[in-house]
Amino acid sequence: MLACNDLTVAYGEIVALQGVTLEVGRDETVALIGANGAGKTTLLQAISGLNPVRSGEIVFEGASLAQLGSDHRVALGISQAPEGRRIFPGLTVEENLSLATVNWRRWRQSIADDLARAFDLFPRLKERRRQLGWSLSGGEQQMLAIGRALMARPRLLLLDEPSLGLAPRLAEEVYERVRQIADSGLTILVVEQNTVLALSVADRAYVLETGRIVLQGTADDLKQNTRVREAYLGR
Repeated sequence: MLACNDLTVAYGEIVALQGVTLEVGRDETVALIGANGAGKTTLLQAISGLNPVRSGEIVFEGASLAQLGSDHRVALGISQAPEGRRIFPGLTVEENLSLATVNWRRWRQSIADDLARAFDLFPRLKERRRQLGWSLSGGEQQMLAIGRALMARPRLLLLDEPSLGLAPRLAEEVYERVRQIADSGLTILVVEQNTVLALSVADRAYVLETGRIVLQGTADDLKQNTRVREAYLGR
């Protein structure tokens, strides 16, 4: 479904990604793990059309994304829950969710079923549907960010550090919902520093270090890899 081919992304003279090649297959969950500053968020932003690509190519469902802006990529089916949640604090939960439907609501389709699915996945959001975003806990804001991304009706869901800043119990709760989303058949690319959680939901994974892919394999293989265990699993 998604292919990044020999991708290089830079901020001025600083090269953030160099020669990155990865693939995400349909109905697959792929994790991209690595330390802070490795370039993980830069890659997701490039896929979403938020970071310009210096060289290489991003292909989605067989077509290059080179000439498409971020809004057109969302319309094609690429939706991201960004690092740091980035919800609208002055809007209610339901208003935050509704904003993500702009691309397809122009066809006058009802959002009722989509809201129901989001609330089934995250019951806390239903309880707080009239609350303003700023009043939610960190875990609830993360649920809202993921729910908002799903409201765009994506075919590819990009998750950027969904456990960031959350207590372990809340992080596990969020990842349980990610498992449910993956089990529904949605294709997912998740970026994460918490390697244990990322590998718990992934079919395959890539390890990114200083802008380069240094390892790849099935999640089970990487769990047993000595380099991964020592650097990212704490043993």
